[in-house]
Parts: sequence; structure tokens; C-alpha cells
Amino acid sequence: MTSPDPTSQADLHPEVDALAAAGQGSGIFDEHHPPADELISDCVHCGFCLPTCPTYALWGEEMDSPRGRIHLMKMGKEGAVELDDTYAQHFDACLGCMACVTACPSGVQYDKLIEAVRPQLERNHRRSLPDRLFRGMIFILFPYPSRLRVAAVLGELYRRLGVRSLVHRTGAIRLLPARLQAVEALMPPAQLRHLATRTPAVTPAVGTTRRRVGFLTGCVQRVFFADVNQATVRVLTAEGCEVVAPASQRCCGALSEHAGREPEALQRARELIDAFADAEVDTIVSNVAGCGSSLKEYGRLLRDDPEYAERAAAFSAKVRDVSELLAELEPVAPRHPIEARVAYHDACHLGHAQGVRSQPREVLRSIPGLQVTDIPEAEICCGSAGIYNLVNPEPAEELGRRKVEHVLSVQPDALATANPGCLLQIRRYWPGELPMFHPVELLDASIRGVDPVAAAGSRGRPALDARTSEPGTF
Repeated sequence: MTSPDPTSQADLHPEVDALAAAGQGSGIFDEHHPPADELISDCVHCGFCLPTCPTYALWGEEMDSPRGRIHLMKMGKEGAVELDDTYAQHFDACLGCMACVTACPSGVQYDKLIEAVRPQLERNHRRSLPDRLFRGMIFILFPYPSRLRVAAVLGELYRRLGVRSLVHRTGAIRLLPARLQAVEALMPPAQLRHLATRTPAVTPAVGTTRRRVGFLTGCVQRVFFADVNQATVRVLTAEGCEVVAPASQRCCGALSEHAGREPEALQRARELIDAFADAEVDTIVSNVAGCGSSLKEYGRLLRDDPEYAERAAAFSAKVRDVSELLAELEPVAPRHPIEARVAYHDACHLGHAQGVRSQPREVLRSIPGLQVTDIPEAEICCGSAGIYNLVNPEPAEELGRRKVEHVLSVQPDALATANPGCLLQIRRYWPGELPMFHPVELLDASIRGVDPVAAAGSRGRPALDARTSEPGTF
């Protein structure tokens, strides 16, 4: 039985399927971009990666460390191991946070290595039926905003009708498999008034147009975090950017790529490049760390496609996280004070994968009165990591609770981070209520003269409505 995903991977990329079917060419791997020998040999097994690796921090197991996984890649290429469940699990356990890339003094490109191995596993290792069904469910739902909107409405009914309270009160929730419990716990409350919100195709700049930018609206972002998208557009236009958001844009393929579903990622990358083809923009802006990381890799992802390789490289060269663009621009919109102490959490795919660390802090520190503080053990992932907290809920929970303890230790008034998955993961394990924001929301509030931290009080993260400047409910 195959995955319930309606799109056949062979249909999307038949040449990949043909290579896999042709037999093994590099030990247990096929010949379609196995992990490269020269990248494997860069690792001198010094161990600098160990303290930054989330799974090694949890378990202390060598094969669940970056250098251990690189050794497994070498053994796989030599045919010294079998591609069985045990082998695959060591790679499935990797969060792909890329903290090891930041820590490595030898410049080992673990990001390229793990991105080569995961498609190999998806093509050449047959997962159990429950695993295939669960992963298929994720990819039937999450890359499709229209389906997510239906799920959001059903989820809100589940809450408002008291069903959620009942299943928790009676303990019935514990009868579900751990993965489904994770789905239920991470499901964010839906802001129903935002479900029909669409980002305009073109939003003119306020005052003189300084730049024309394309804007990625995302999948989960546009459904559950539409207020963040609205804040992003308001900030960009206030800073003199004309914002273009093509209505035809769909999923960027980030979740698929990070999960090793290469054909899906390739197809979605092509479609997004086509969606922006006629936009004539100077910059393409993402406000989601995971999406932005993938967009910047389109040139590598589509390197074998003669029609798209050059276009993909040009597309990637234009991509910036919203904080990168705002740090590049000399501020023109006035900032009003927000008197608060904000803990900044580096999303892994922004800090480690994209190397964007100083810019979000610069953006936050441009707000008068705002104190920005770092979190201890900042390099360790919170456990969100794309779909990781759904498919590996136990280690994700340990990492989530560990992250919350470190956030608590700095006694912040609010938390800021640039990834929706991080916001949901930390919110799940927070012992009380803490206002949580995307950095661009705080900047938007400052420009509009609103103090969202004070407005939130003890009610949790607000959703600021641009018309009333009053907090809603997260």
C-alpha cells in the first residue's frame, strides 16, 4: 500500500524513480545524488558538534550525533550496513536544525549531507504502514491552505463545543497514539475572522517607493498566522516598499524537502518560481524561517532541471528574510516606545541554516524602550523542526520543555521568534501564559503606536487588529 498522498512521486519526477528502480549504485544508496564522499571526508570527528546536537544532548548516543550520522553515511556508501529500520531511525531522529553546521570548526556541510540522505531513505526504505499513513496525512493537509482552513474551523468547533475539554477531563485523550496526541496539542486556536483574509496582490508603498518586493504568504502562516502576514505588509509598506503577493502562489515545498519528499519539493519549487515569474520584484521576502531557508536553496534543489536551474538560482538570489530586508533599509517610519523585556528565540532555520542572527535583534532594538535578551542554550532546537514534533513527539516534548525552562530563566515579559512552528511548540509547554510575537508584529505595533505587551496582560499572545488596535485572542 502506498502513501495516501494523492500526488505520485514517480509522476512528479520520473527520472528519480527510474534511478531508484535501476538498482543500488553507492552501497545502500542509489545513484541519484547520494551523500558525497568529499563532504563525508571533511568530518574529522573532533566532537565540537556534540554539545549543540539536540538528540545527542538528550541521549548521549554517538550514532545520534552529527559525526555519528556522517559515519553511518560512510558505512552506507561502502555497503557495510543494511538500510533497515534501525539505520533509518538514526536519520529520522535528526531534527535537521543545522546547529552542528554553526559549531563545526572544519566547515563540514552537514546540511548538504542530511539533505542528500533523506530522499534516499524515502526512495529506498519502506516504512511501516502506520508511519506511511501518518506522514501521508500530514502532506495531504499542511501544504494546502484551503484544506487547513476547513481543519481550522473543525478545530475551533472542537474547542467551542467543549469536546476538547471533555476528552482531556476524562483522560480519553491518552487513548490516542502519541502522534495524534501531538497533533491535537499543537493545533492552534483559529482566529476565525482571519480565515477568509487574503493578502492583496499589490499593496502600494506609503510615500516614496524605495523597493518593489515579492511576498511569500505561506501555508500554515496564511491560515493560522494571517495577522503576522498583515503586520509584515504594513511594516514593509510603511518603510517604502511596494508589496506584490501573487495570488497563484502555493506551498513552497519546504516541509516536503525537509522530510526527503524530493519530487514534491521539486514540483512545488517550480510552481512558486512560475508564480513570481511576472512579478518584476527586486527582492522576495519570507517571514517564516523554514520557508525562507528552502527558498534560498532552490538553485541547489533544481540544479538538474535544464528548464529551471538558471531561473531557480536567480530566484534564490533575491530571497531575504523580512528582518534582513528591514536591516538593509534605512528606517523611515517613526517608532513609538514599547516598554518591555523580550526574550528572542533564534529559529534554527533562520539562525543556523540562513545565518540570520543579528538582523532580527537589530529590528527589535530599533523599537524605543524594548529590551532584547538572549536565551541560555540558544543553539539547541526547541523540538518543532518542521514536522518533527508530529512524527517524533517524545523527543520533541523533551526539547520543548527544555527550551521553556531556559526562556523562563530570563524572566521576560514576552517572547519573539520568527517561525510559527517555534511559537506553537513553546506555547504548548509554557506553564502559564506569555505574550508571543513574530518580531515584525512588535515593529508593526511600534510604528502604529500600540504597546501589545501591555495590552496582552496575562491573557497570552494577542492578535492585533489594525482597525481597532486592540488585542484579540490567540
